[in-house]
Amino acid sequence: MKRNWQIFWHVLFWVSATSFVAYMAVTNNDKKNVTSADLLIILGVLSAVNIGLFYLNYLYLIPRFLDKKEYRRYALSLVGAIVIFALGKYGLAINCKAYKLLHQDMPFWTYFISSALTNVFFLFLSTALKFGVDWFLNARIQKDLENQRLTAELAFLKSQINPHFLFNSLNSIYSLAYQKSDSAPEAILKLSEIMRYMLYESNDGKVDLAKELQYLQNYIDLQKIRFGNKAFVDFKITGEVSNQKIVPLLLIAFIENAFKHGVASDPSVPIRLMINLSGSNLHFYIENKKHMNNRDIEGGVGLANVERRLELLYPGNYKLDIQDKPDIYTAELSLVL
Repeated sequence: MKRNWQIFWHVLFWVSATSFVAYMAVTNNDKKNVTSADLLIILGVLSAVNIGLFYLNYLYLIPRFLDKKEYRRYALSLVGAIVIFALGKYGLAINCKAYKLLHQDMPFWTYFISSALTNVFFLFLSTALKFGVDWFLNARIQKDLENQRLTAELAFLKSQINPHFLFNSLNSIYSLAYQKSDSAPEAILKLSEIMRYMLYESNDGKVDLAKELQYLQNYIDLQKIRFGNKAFVDFKITGEVSNQKIVPLLLIAFIENAFKHGVASDPSVPIRLMINLSGSNLHFYIENKKHMNNRDIEGGVGLANVERRLELLYPGNYKLDIQDKPDIYTAELSLVL
């Protein structure tokens, strides 16, 4: 199908170009001994020869020699084509009545050089087009390959999120079950709601911001259950939540990090989480007191994952500032949705 379109555009170009040249030549014909019919015959034959030279270079010489980096043979082929086609045009000129009428006073070398320069032009045109088309196709192929690479990388990054979150949540529920807490069934129910969102509603490129915020709220509720309602979180959303979209599971790592490494049980220093919305601009801020004895020995994948996803999905449209102070950890994200 693509090849048919290429043929169509080539035919359309040559028909348009030759029609325009024929119209201008007939309109400006000031030679009384050359009729319009004679002139059209001349232009038709010349056009056929020039188009033949164009595609000889485009379809054969370039793929046969230039693409294989046989530059010397390609240069010799061009010179040969220029000379042969120039001589061919001269042969037509001396054997065609219409040509004789138009070029009866033109010396051989004048006609030969004029024809050779015309041949050079058509060879240059075909070479430029071939390089332009190849560059465009290669650029598109490279873009497709890059998109495939980014898609694969994003899929891998997202695949890390679910096990990472599930691992932390199951640890929390295990603690409740071990303590025989009455909150364990509610925690399992909350986890099922969260996992339903992660499995079925977050597969698209972007999701409704309202759903993502509800997901964050469910996660906070699950953590409060884990802490026996002794987890203190100051969670505020300002601005209007309307039809904004956001990449799913982007903000959860910051909140996980706050609960995992921070102090959530001190009412005087709660985890502070603020989200401000202004049209398509989102400002996210989280702050927590650090728990010096609660370190992730393995380092975790959460925040590094988020930073990489931001680079891939919001290039040039985000600003992330993380402050890791001795007692306080803050993360501030400005994002154009």
